[in-house]
Amino acid sequence: MTNIIPSLEQARQASKELLLLGDSKINKVILALADSVEINVETIIDANKKDLARMDKSDPKYDRLLLNKQRISDIASDIRSVASLTSPFNQVLESYTRPNGMKITKLSVPFGVIGAIYEARPNVSLDVFTLCFKAGNVSVLKGGSDADASNKAIVSVIHSVLKDHGISESVCTLLPADREATAQLLSAVGYVDLLIPRGSSSLINYVRENAAIPVIETGAGICHCYFDKYGDTGIGAAIINNAKTRRVSVCNSLDCLVIHEKRISDLPALCGKLAQSNVIIYADQSAFNVLNGHYPSELLQHSDEDSYGTEFLDYKLAIKTVCSMTEALEHIAKYSSKHSETIITEDESRKERFRILVDAACVYTNVSTAFTDGGQFGFGAEIGISTQKLHARGPMALREITSYKYIIDGNGQIR
Repeated sequence: MTNIIPSLEQARQASKELLLLGDSKINKVILALADSVEINVETIIDANKKDLARMDKSDPKYDRLLLNKQRISDIASDIRSVASLTSPFNQVLESYTRPNGMKITKLSVPFGVIGAIYEARPNVSLDVFTLCFKAGNVSVLKGGSDADASNKAIVSVIHSVLKDHGISESVCTLLPADREATAQLLSAVGYVDLLIPRGSSSLINYVRENAAIPVIETGAGICHCYFDKYGDTGIGAAIINNAKTRRVSVCNSLDCLVIHEKRISDLPALCGKLAQSNVIIYADQSAFNVLNGHYPSELLQHSDEDSYGTEFLDYKLAIKTVCSMTEALEHIAKYSSKHSETIITEDESRKERFRILVDAACVYTNVSTAFTDGGQFGFGAEIGISTQKLHARGPMALREITSYKYIIDGNGQIR
């Protein structure tokens, strides 16, 4: 039977080691890791091919699982960018002196040990480790069986770099890919300070419902685009196509187009480019009637209740026709995962109403939801997109994986 407790104990001990490393040493290790990832690119790709061979190419997770030379080069570049970022660790957030002379300083500190549970996304192994390490956190990685060979190859590279720099390999701990390890991680009170699930809504719901340790929900994105009656057709067509087809397997891709009934005649123009990517459209009756004959019949289907509130992660899009902005807002509120929502309109008052009333981590006006990303926000990188309101919301970067403590200095004050 799997027993991960000894590994978690070692990870907890290694977290103390990290507190004393210093930013210069941390950056040196991160840059060495980027070099080592590129040097070992063939080894990583060979391991990834073993995982890919077990997955159907039609599975939406296949693209997330895939690693190639370009993607690994991009990952190495992202790793280097993390080294260039300002460390969030040991930063003075606030400092003031009380009337009695007592000085209070609010100081950023690492969480300590951060666990990550994820599915067929081996790049997450490097993303999580690099960001956690930069912020002074130990990372405990729990990948899925779909990417087990890839994750093992990647963590082997990480361990080699850590060893070369005299740092405990427990700073990055890869747990077994079985369910027993998952169950133990969820109840690792006293060992893991924070748990971040990345993957499908079912994975995130399972972690939230069963975890005995703090969880930040990330990843599940049911994203809407509302094309208002004052929307620009050219802007709308470009945004809809980009948000849907840029990369369908990511959480910021578009799942539902909500359109005002007075602009329904614009649907052929708004959806025209989608046909080039063979996007299947699930349209309500009004939208179906307009698109019928103007969109490939083999790609046009009637929607049902299951068409809405679904994160497709595929070349699929639902369309909902509404008679007012109020109805659009109600539809979004009902089916949103509170990730990213956008409105296309030229009316400033309606933009402001949308900004105020839509409850989501990222609310856009005339912008593609594809920009919900730590790199695009100027954070350098991200550990995930938080869809909750506690502690962190939206792209979670270095600052969001630290906490803080108060340092109080005095000269004998008593109360």
